[in-house]
Formats: sequence, structure tokens, C-alpha cells
Amino acid sequence: MTDLPKWTISHIGLFVNDMAKMREFYTRLLGFKVMDEGELRPGGPRLTFLSKDPKDHHQIVLVDGREKGVRSTVNQITFRVASIREERKMHEHVVANKVDGGDPVDHGNAWSVYFMDPEGNRLEFFCDTPWYVRQPHRVALNFSLSDREIRESTRRRLAGDPTTRPFGKWREQKRRELGLAKRRSRR
Repeated sequence: MTDLPKWTISHIGLFVNDMAKMREFYTRLLGFKVMDEGELRPGGPRLTFLSKDPKDHHQIVLVDGREKGVRSTVNQITFRVASIREERKMHEHVVANKVDGGDPVDHGNAWSVYFMDPEGNRLEFFCDTPWYVRQPHRVALNFSLSDREIRESTRRRLAGDPTTRPFGKWREQKRRELGLAKRRSRR
């Protein structure tokens, strides 16, 4: 295989049928800001560019053109948060705003909250746990527990799974397998 350039995922684009509703959801509920908007060409599709960070002109672009009644083909759009505390805040925010599909999940390697945008695109907000466990792995996440109790519940449940190990060790193994191991400097 030829060496590919290093790259990262930059942004997503969603075809929408109700631009105003989708714009309102992503700006009001999730805090994105409109960076630009306009028509691709006169009479052509309207685009709205959204970001939460000015280093990225857009992280999401909404594009007119999805037919009404056509089901979304997006499996999920995923956002990382820093901690279980932030995950809990996201869950509370979703519940308080009566967003469809609120589903807290413990994947063993991540704690997640899933919900739907107004046009049926599933969103996931997650934070890593300290452990790797073979996927798929899914049990209900109980936010009536404290953060410490959630962590301990996950740890206890994973203790009996032979695929469980510290996430750092799993990541280092994958770095080696992918040829990305840290190189030692020669002095």
C-alpha cells in the first residue's frame, strides 16, 4: 500500500428539507454558530455553514435538497465531551428540551447519550472510559447513579470480560499495529 498523507476528519454535510428548523436545532440546542450562508448559485440549493470554533470555517454544513419523507441515511454523528460529568449535563439538556430519542448507553469503552435531530439524524455525545472492551458492547447507562458509582459499575461489569484491558494499553498496541509507535530520539 502506498503511503497516504496524514489527514483528519474535518466536517460533515447534511441534506435537509427544513433549513430553518435544522438551523435552529443546531444553533439553539447545541450551540453552533452560523459562520456563512447563501445559495450555491442563483435559485440553487441554500447552504448554512455552522461551527463552534473559528479555526474551522464549518464543522457542519446544512444543504437544502432532501425530499420530505425521505429517511435519513446517517447512522450517527458523534461528538466527544471531556468527562462523565459533561455527559450527564448533555443528557440533562436533552431531557429538559424534550429531544426525541434520548438514550444513555454504557459501551464499556465509552459512556454515550444518543438522540435525534429534527430530521431523524442520530447524534451521539460520548466520553471515553478508562477501559477497552471488545465491541459491540451495550447496556443502559443509569444517570441516577453518581459519576463515581457509574465508573465503579462499569469497572465491575467489565472485570469478568476477558477482552477488557486499560484503554492506554489497547491504544499503544493499535499504534504499533498501525506503524504509529512513538519513535525514540537518538542522542
